[in-house]
Amino acid sequence: MSIDARNHDDAEQFDEPSGGASDGDGDDDDDRPDSRISRWADDWIKHPEKAYAVMTVFLGGVLLTTSLFPLYWLFAVAMAPPGQTNIPLIPTTVDLSAFVVIFQQVPFARFMFNSLFYAASVTIIVLLVGSLAGYAFGRLEFRGKTPLLFSLLVLSFFPPATLFLPLFRAFNQQVAILGLFTLPTEVYGTPGAVVAPLSAFTMPLAIFILTTFYSQIPDGLEEAARVEGTTRLGALFRVIMPLSAPGVATAGILTFITTYTEFFFSYLMTGDSAAEWAPVVDGVLAFQTQYTTRYDLQAAASLVAIVPVAILVVVAQEKIISGLTQGALKE
Repeated sequence: MSIDARNHDDAEQFDEPSGGASDGDGDDDDDRPDSRISRWADDWIKHPEKAYAVMTVFLGGVLLTTSLFPLYWLFAVAMAPPGQTNIPLIPTTVDLSAFVVIFQQVPFARFMFNSLFYAASVTIIVLLVGSLAGYAFGRLEFRGKTPLLFSLLVLSFFPPATLFLPLFRAFNQQVAILGLFTLPTEVYGTPGAVVAPLSAFTMPLAIFILTTFYSQIPDGLEEAARVEGTTRLGALFRVIMPLSAPGVATAGILTFITTYTEFFFSYLMTGDSAAEWAPVVDGVLAFQTQYTTRYDLQAAASLVAIVPVAILVVVAQEKIISGLTQGALKE
């Protein structure tokens, strides 16, 4: 065929299939994953509420999986027969006898009482002392106020393990406190050996929370109470603290949860038995002996141990959220 045949009408018709093929390639391009992702991205940019909904569902699924699945797995282990190592994901039988046996084999109720006593005692001390400190830092002006607040912030970052040895020796009357005096009685193995250090460790956070709330109370309310003859201490407990109820509740609840779930000092500063003020973690470990470990009883004990904290969080979650959010805003 001559070269001029390229300009003939048949030559133009010969090129039409190639155009159709290119259209097919365009459809294939639209079906590729990268183009599909691009269309999704463009749609989410135009309609951001869709992106928010997808992110909410995804993050909610992740949180539920990471927080609730361990509890479900503890329940599955508690349902398993003693000695079973191959735990099914879905229990084949529902046997709640482990939740009864934990109170029969060891005084688990006393272990829980010990931890609840520590948490309640520390919370009361922290709220009383922290309220006085929060009032001073939030409503009074005095020299050295900023350095003291900075010192509290620094102390809150000290790891508790660094203070265990000096406290252990001081509580056993082995060394004099500050080189001046020794304790009149041996504190180790008593509730004081746990309550004192935990109160000091949880105090800075409570002071910062209460300082933020107390500083937001209008001065006129306190002055009106002072005019009626109330002292500063009376104004604190009768006016400022009731008006700062969300902050006080937040500080108390966080302190209670932190103390109840604390392991290091409550485990090392007490004995091994419930009568020696051992915490609830000792009750969980009591089902592990030198030769055997009852994982079903340990799982049941762990679930029972978290019931007080779970109830507290469910009941007071509104106070916690409002306290943390209101304390972050300066009115």
